[in-house]
Amino acid sequence: MDIAFLFWAIAAGIVLGAGLLPLAVFGSLFIGVILLIFANRRSGYTPYLLVVGCDGAAEQGVMETVRRGVKKYQLKSKTVSPDGVELTVEVRLPGDSSALVNEAAALPGVRSAVLVSYNGEYMS
Repeated sequence: MDIAFLFWAIAAGIVLGAGLLPLAVFGSLFIGVILLIFANRRSGYTPYLLVVGCDGAAEQGVMETVRRGVKKYQLKSKTVSPDGVELTVEVRLPGDSSALVNEAAALPGVRSAVLVSYNGEYMS
């Protein structure tokens, strides 16, 4: 959204510099309405990070549980150590549903399962 506002401001400045005031006003109103529509649009799915600590044999079961439980997922990291495996998976869950983490924690060989809210952006 920030980049859209930046290009909007640049385009409006160029059009105003060319002396086309009506085009700048109508273009700004049009783009403003479009940006308001997209800014207030909510998808029904909330992104989360599912972090599961398990032994090597339980890894397949965890990924199968994720596959069955969500429509969209992406493996973000996998850490293998002598203590076992830690999987970090980005999942999209409807609303505030947290049943997936309970299912993952109930699997044999799973030591821990954590569900972390995640908005898809990294802060620098």
